[in-house]
Amino acid sequence: MLKYVMPAALALALTACQSSTTPTEPTTPKQPNLTVPQGAQSVKIAADPQTVRNALISSANERGTKVVQSTANMVVMERVMAGENPALDAEFGPSNNGNRVIRIRVRFTGAACNTFAVQELAVLNNAHTALEQSFVLPGNANTQESLNGLKSRAEQSSGCPKIG
Repeated sequence: MLKYVMPAALALALTACQSSTTPTEPTTPKQPNLTVPQGAQSVKIAADPQTVRNALISSANERGTKVVQSTANMVVMERVMAGENPALDAEFGPSNNGNRVIRIRVRFTGAACNTFAVQELAVLNNAHTALEQSFVLPGNANTQESLNGLKSRAEQSSGCPKIG
């Protein structure tokens, strides 16, 4: 009986060893599907997502904007708004128990030379306190210009043909 079982067990072990040494194709991480919520802005960029991410972080660091979250497909930045702002007080109420912050969230997805980026803005009253309130801001010409600046910066370092 042992002479029948032993070769079968040996063959099974050998098969397991052979399959583990077979090279596998490299896999790329699955990219998320993005939607553009109302009020958000978007742009197509001739660069890969990592280049877009690097351009966002580099730009934020140069401008003194704090990066509060950075993942493979999203960067969240915050900029404290110092001083009185009667217009924002009238629109969103006072921020008298903490800082008022502008939060910029840029999500992106794509592949080499083709990334889609979505930018969303919010104002936070009493940021990072128990009384924090968040209000979605619609994009405007200035924020679209900023998004186009990201596109230009990423495309300059990508080596890809530019998207019109």
